[in-house]
Amino acid sequence: MPARDTPANINSSALSVRSILQIIFLVITVLIGIRHILPSESPKGGAFDAFCPFGGIETLWSYLTSGQTLVTTSLLNFSILLGVLGVALLSGRAFCGWMCPLGSLQDFLVKFSERIFRSQKSRSRFHLPYHVTSKNDAWLRYTKYLILGIVLLASVRAVYPPLQEICPVRAIFGFQITSPLLISVVLIFVITSVLNRRFWCKYLCPLGAVLAPFNKISPLRLVLNQESCPSCRLCEPTCPMDIEDLTHNLRSPECIQCLECQEACQESEALELRLF
Repeated sequence: MPARDTPANINSSALSVRSILQIIFLVITVLIGIRHILPSESPKGGAFDAFCPFGGIETLWSYLTSGQTLVTTSLLNFSILLGVLGVALLSGRAFCGWMCPLGSLQDFLVKFSERIFRSQKSRSRFHLPYHVTSKNDAWLRYTKYLILGIVLLASVRAVYPPLQEICPVRAIFGFQITSPLLISVVLIFVITSVLNRRFWCKYLCPLGAVLAPFNKISPLRLVLNQESCPSCRLCEPTCPMDIEDLTHNLRSPECIQCLECQEACQESEALELRLF
C-alpha cells in the first residue's frame, strides 16, 4: 500500500511550493527588469515602476485629484495593487512571504550567510544572522509606518514616485543603477539582509505597513491547538520575522504566513492552517 502523507510531509510540501513560487516571481521580476533595459522596449511596456504595487499607493492622490498618474507610473500599478490587496484579504501578508521578489531575495541572502558562518557559531559569540535586541526591535518596527506616512504626504505634491530614487526593488531589479545613491541602496540592502533576517520587511517596507492590518481579518490563517502544543517554543527561532511568543501571536501584523513555524513544530496537530 502507498504510504499516507503525514502532517510533516504536508508541511514540507507546502514549503516546497512556497520556494517554487518565490523563484517564479523572482524570475518574472528579473525578466521585467531585463526587458526594460533593452533598446526601444521601455516605451512599449511602460516604465519598470509601472509594475510595482506600491506605485499604486504613491500615485493614488495624483490620480484622484488630477486624473493623471505620477511620471513613470500608470493604471497598471492599480491593477497590480488590487491583486496584492486581494491576496491580503484572503491570507494577510502572504504576498510578503510567498510572492514578493524582495522578500525572496532576503531569504536567499540570509540562507547564504547562515551557510557561510555556520561553522563559526561554536568559536565565536557573534554569528549571523544577527538578532536585534527586543528593546530596539520594538521601536524599529514602527519605522515602516513612519516611512509610509512620509510617502503619503510627499505624494501630494510629487511629480515622480517619492521612493523612486531609494527603492531597493528598482535599484536591484531595474538594472539601471545610475547614481551613487542607488548603489548605496543596493549595498545597504544586501548588508542588512545578510546581517538580519528580513530586515527590510520588518523595519523599512511601506508596502508591508499597508498589508499588516490584513493579518487581523484574513480568513486563511494558522491556528494553535492548545492541547497539542507542548510550549517548547522550538518554532520561534525559525520565524524570519522574529515574532516573540509566537504561538500566542499568530495574528501578529508582522506574520508573513511563511509556515516556517508549522514546519519546525514537533507536534503535528499543534499548528493548523485553517480557512474560516
